[in-house]
Amino acid sequence: MKDLTVGREGRNILIFTIPLLIGSVFQQMYNIVDSIVVGRYIGKEALAAIGNAFPIMFTLIALIIGIAFGGTIIVSQYFGAKDYDKVRKTIGTIYILMFSMAAFLSLIGLVFLDPILSLVDIPAEIYDQAKAYIQIIIGGIIVFFGFNGTTAILRGLGDSKTPMYFMIISTIANIFLDILFVVKFQWGIEGAAWATIISQGGAFITAVIYLNKTHKLISIRIKDFVFDYKIFIQTLRIGLPTGFQQTFVALGMMALIKIVNNFGTDVIAAYSVAGRIDAIAMQPAMVFSQGLAAFVGQNIGAGKQERVKKGLRATLLMSSAVSIVISLLIISFRSGLMVQFNSDPEVIRIGGEYLLIVSAFYILFSIMFTYGGVLRGAGDTLIPMFITLFALWVIRIPIAWWLSGKIGETGIWWAIPMGLATGALFSYLYYLTGRWKTKAVTKPRGQMEVSLSQK
Repeated sequence: MKDLTVGREGRNILIFTIPLLIGSVFQQMYNIVDSIVVGRYIGKEALAAIGNAFPIMFTLIALIIGIAFGGTIIVSQYFGAKDYDKVRKTIGTIYILMFSMAAFLSLIGLVFLDPILSLVDIPAEIYDQAKAYIQIIIGGIIVFFGFNGTTAILRGLGDSKTPMYFMIISTIANIFLDILFVVKFQWGIEGAAWATIISQGGAFITAVIYLNKTHKLISIRIKDFVFDYKIFIQTLRIGLPTGFQQTFVALGMMALIKIVNNFGTDVIAAYSVAGRIDAIAMQPAMVFSQGLAAFVGQNIGAGKQERVKKGLRATLLMSSAVSIVISLLIISFRSGLMVQFNSDPEVIRIGGEYLLIVSAFYILFSIMFTYGGVLRGAGDTLIPMFITLFALWVIRIPIAWWLSGKIGETGIWWAIPMGLATGALFSYLYYLTGRWKTKAVTKPRGQMEVSLSQK
């Protein structure tokens, strides 16, 4: 655990973020390894199937991820206020909620999978493979929630190193199992799905054993779980807007893949590969935002709002610099990156075009997420939700649909930076209003002492 309320702001955020970034990159390696192994040893049809599977799976889990994030913010604010009893109650409430919803979503996903697949117009040649992959992932979704819920709680406590270690172990296991199941046993796309579930389940079980023996605040035992209704309501207040935001982002991804599917297997496969590269490239901005959110949560809980502005400036500088470097690297080596996944010349050409257009604007993504980190860390999640929905559903999706009809799939790629520019601008403007400063779930320690002395 790390107290982020003392020490140099930029240094605190950087030290906290580096393990987050390493862990996040390893987490993305799940999808990267699946795509490389599937693309090289099964073919571009299977690669396209995984590309269709991701937005569907993300849609099913997005709401719960957002709600869990609300719990993480509450953990960080209570931890910053040194209210450890509330920290423990929040952790128990999060686990009860996560496991209950995991069981529910597994059932819903498996029962309604065919209608869901029909919504995105998956081409017939990849339909069966996409369905097989998603069925296995959904069936094991409880270990995904358990593992990611645990890492989110640890981050709220200021511990970014422990999640990194477990993620590295999990990713190495996934690489080994991918090669074993797909290349050696020739299980096809199902082998890639089983490798993901087994490796993540193993990491979750390992994390449970380790934390139960070593951690002072986290106990992952059913008998120790306490459901606190007040904390549950606070979690919903902060988490539901983020959850709805994630859900509508996921639905937007499904809408986008529906547009992409109109252009055939080569474009779908190229979009799948470029999207994987895109996801890794955007990780630094996302984890800087997560680190800043934990920093803001703890400092608001401690009543040190003056540190928030300094942390924001430091994060903007670091995140933007990293984004510029990544943009230059991807623009320079885009074709070489694409060929690692699939050797089809048309897939490489289309994916390279996507990366050339989108990667030039990563700094907009960085700005949007940095300001979003301040707002979410303060517990102000409603307005960021509306900003995201506007940028996605009013700007990106309509422009992608319109431009793709005029200039082909290139129009879809140009719609992405247009949405990012909108999100970055409105996030900055809302930050300037200062309304986020009033959204904390805790009273700072000084205010709590004054309130008690007046009674």
